[in-house]
Amino acid sequence: MAGRGRWDDDDDEDLNGDEDFRGSFREGLERTLDLKTWSEGLDLQAIMQRYRDEIGGAMLKEDKLRTIIRQELLPRLQTRPNAPEGAGLYRMSPEQLADIHSGLLFAGQVEAVNGISMTHETLPLDITQLGIAAIGYGGTAGTFSQRLFRREVTVDAPDPYKEALAYIEQRQNRSHPGQRGPDSLSRLARRGIRAYAERAILVEKLKAPWRMGQGNPLAHELVTGSGYTGLLDASLGMLKRLMNDHPRFIFVSAKMEDRGFLTMGHALEAGEFVILESMKQAGKLILDGWQYDVEELKKARAFVDMYSHKVVKGLFRASNNAPPQVFYAHIDHAHMAACVAIADSVLRPERGFPMLLDVAEATCRSAFGEDGFKGLVQDAYAQADARLQYFNGRKPSR
Repeated sequence: MAGRGRWDDDDDEDLNGDEDFRGSFREGLERTLDLKTWSEGLDLQAIMQRYRDEIGGAMLKEDKLRTIIRQELLPRLQTRPNAPEGAGLYRMSPEQLADIHSGLLFAGQVEAVNGISMTHETLPLDITQLGIAAIGYGGTAGTFSQRLFRREVTVDAPDPYKEALAYIEQRQNRSHPGQRGPDSLSRLARRGIRAYAERAILVEKLKAPWRMGQGNPLAHELVTGSGYTGLLDASLGMLKRLMNDHPRFIFVSAKMEDRGFLTMGHALEAGEFVILESMKQAGKLILDGWQYDVEELKKARAFVDMYSHKVVKGLFRASNNAPPQVFYAHIDHAHMAACVAIADSVLRPERGFPMLLDVAEATCRSAFGEDGFKGLVQDAYAQADARLQYFNGRKPSR
């Protein structure tokens, strides 16, 4: 009998797990689990032949799909229902590329912000370090860091036995937090604080007329507050200043998200970009999918209604040897924003991603990287005479 799967608490979303597996992997789950179908040892010749067959077949299919998208879909972007102003396919000219390189990028008129975060987890204490760098081609505009120390809530129990049980229960609950448990909110908070800090530094600390960040400017963690009213209030105020005072921004996603849009992006030629849609629908989905209280919902809805339609999502491709990228920009400056992103990305055509964002991340790793962070933590534990009893040197395979 086929198994059944369910996503979270959605009673309407029932999937047949075995059939879904067969559709994805083109073989039944029972065959995959049958050890007779497993290879013994490492037969490199057979493995490489299988890889070549699978990759070759996938590339052939993508090439056919690319032709269909380029001929049939891209020409219709401008006239499809609910298309934002300026939607459609565009190509950047060599003259534009040269002007942006000389007049904006290398003249220091574009600055970028990017950051890293890392967490060291032990039983008594979790330590998170956030590092952010602001970069322009004129040099580093600044580096910023913050550290968060996560402890259990102090237990006030007169009975030592009950106090010990309470701490054990707290820590066990953290091991199985569930979708909206306290530790889930803590992880959301860490991501939210980093997203907030990157955008706040972009708004408050940079001086260049064009400003570049990573991800989605209206990040889910910020529009929801990640479950914290203080973060929601600070985020909405900061994002209003971004939209009103610094609309010449460009954000580029570094994640493999929007796979459908990225499929369209592979139909682009080098130097081309498309404007796809506004963030209006995405903002509505955030509002409908998050459990706000009444006052928080009122604030978030007012912000989404006022600003989400002014941010557009698009795709650009800087090189035929690199993948397309998803970008976000203010609707009034989206075309120039895409050109800035392409011009910065062609500096590394094998990657096709804005070089300023990569340099900012590299600066962060140099100043706030894992080796230095863990070295300081281990030294502090040694000073506390804790030796290595709270360290887990192994990283689990994934």
